[in-house]
Amino acid sequence: MTTAVQALSWAERLRAVGLRVTQSRLAVLDVVDADPHLSAEQVAERVRTGIGAVSTQAIYDALNTLTEHRILRRFEPAGSAMKFEVATGDNHHHLVCRTCGSVHDVPCAVGAMPCAVPEDTHGFLVEEAEVTYWGTCPTCAQARSTT
Repeated sequence: MTTAVQALSWAERLRAVGLRVTQSRLAVLDVVDADPHLSAEQVAERVRTGIGAVSTQAIYDALNTLTEHRILRRFEPAGSAMKFEVATGDNHHHLVCRTCGSVHDVPCAVGAMPCAVPEDTHGFLVEEAEVTYWGTCPTCAQARSTT
């Protein structure tokens, strides 16, 4: 993402892609920006804590619309609920703890976008690669070694 886009407010980013600025969209963006890798349920819970009564449908609509317009990015680690983060355009990957489910961002494996391009693309123009690394986080590894 360019520095100019990063400097835009949420309202400006919404308008730039032709979306109306709504309280629920702004609240969803604030929540996901403050704490990435949340599930839709977690986003909904935090939005309601922050601004009060917002319908589940409004939150899900906001998540879907913001993802479709590439303001948010969603990913779904195997066996886990879909998670959301602000789309940064950097094609980073995720490191997921098999024990507690914590998620951490890690840079693209080869430092260029997209990484891990298949040998035969079957005519596809590859734009992005999703890579998930699985393991045990230091906290869970420590807990396991003391039990």
